Amino acid sequence: MKTTLEIPDPIFRRAKSVAAQRGVALRVFVTEAVEEKLAATSNKEQKPWVRLAGGLKHLHKETARINGVMKREFEQIESEDSGY
Repeated sequence: MKTTLEIPDPIFRRAKSVAAQRGVALRVFVTEAVEEKLAATSNKEQKPWVRLAGGLKHLHKETARINGVMKREFEQIESEDSGY
């Protein structure tokens, strides 16, 4: 498919230069670059910790509650220790 893209001059010159150094047409170089970018994006979506990170939001309040309980308990222990 043919299309027209606006690419800033410095990036265009650099891409054309690198493509020439590699001995490939600019069209091939750009296609490979887009394929790599798309693959990197889909890899992020496949990483389990990326998918799960948002799935644990409901535990933030529970974590805060548990931290509060622990803080109160340790404060009680510290105050008992200071009485010696």
